[in-house]
Amino acid sequence: MKENNHMLFHSVNQLSRRLTKHLNEALEPYGLYSAQWSVLYVLREKGTLTQKALSEYLAVEAPPMTRTIQRLLKQEFIQQKSSDEDKRKKYIMLSPKAEAEFPVWEKAVLEKNEELIRKLSSPSQENLQKILNEWLKQI
Repeated sequence: MKENNHMLFHSVNQLSRRLTKHLNEALEPYGLYSAQWSVLYVLREKGTLTQKALSEYLAVEAPPMTRTIQRLLKQEFIQQKSSDEDKRKKYIMLSPKAEAEFPVWEKAVLEKNEELIRKLSSPSQENLQKILNEWLKQI
């Protein structure tokens, strides 16, 4: 059983790396990488968040999140403001520039996702989604 688990985790890791590679290819024309897309997507879905909340939601440690935030600030895709109560607490939101560009980025990502999953049958896609949801809830 341990060998099967080892292979399962290796396969999941390999799949994750390949999906990230394909996502980076889709985003490259827009000067974005998967880590940046993750932040932009979450901000679009959830609205303004603290940097800490972003890190926790995406399960990314503070140093790499800080680097990603700095890149996005430099590209003018996000805005950052300090809390009135606690100047150390930073709130992150999409900039108007990112709001305008988001549909273009999303289209590229959705097209790549469709290309990658097209060969899986609908029942397989549904089963995969159920398994991933169940596993994520447990972790």
